Amino acid sequence: MGTEAEPRWLRSGELETWQTLHLVMTVLPGVLGEQLQRDSGLSFLEYYVLAGLSDQPDHTMRMSRLAVLANSELSRLSHLVRRLENRGLVRREPDPDDGRFTNAILTDDGYAELVKAAPGHVELVRKLVFDPLTETEQRALKNALTKLLPGLLGDC
Repeated sequence: MGTEAEPRWLRSGELETWQTLHLVMTVLPGVLGEQLQRDSGLSFLEYYVLAGLSDQPDHTMRMSRLAVLANSELSRLSHLVRRLENRGLVRREPDPDDGRFTNAILTDDGYAELVKAAPGHVELVRKLVFDPLTETEQRALKNALTKLLPGLLGDC
């Protein structure tokens, strides 16, 4: 019988850090989503799809890339985008560079909806994430999280 290497269990401080990060990742989207739904009628994921598109050239992104950035399966994202499309907030078109892909495009109405929703959302993000931290802590948080992204996003 071969001997398997012992798992690299988390040390006490690592476990506490992981549990804290997990709690923030679990609770924060719900708190932000409640505010968005109440104030703008958008879900957390709908808001971030609109925001993600607004950051792109021509407000356009391939659905497959949008699914990765939204942490959503393509089929689930397609349903969400269809709902946004039915509300006139986005439209879908074949990718002109490769017809095998579909692009999601933020409409003018979608951009206007995002602009209306953003102030309340940003205020809550500021209150929950940035106000409790010093500028030094904010930079340290950004630097630490940035180091995690390559392992999470891969070639995306």
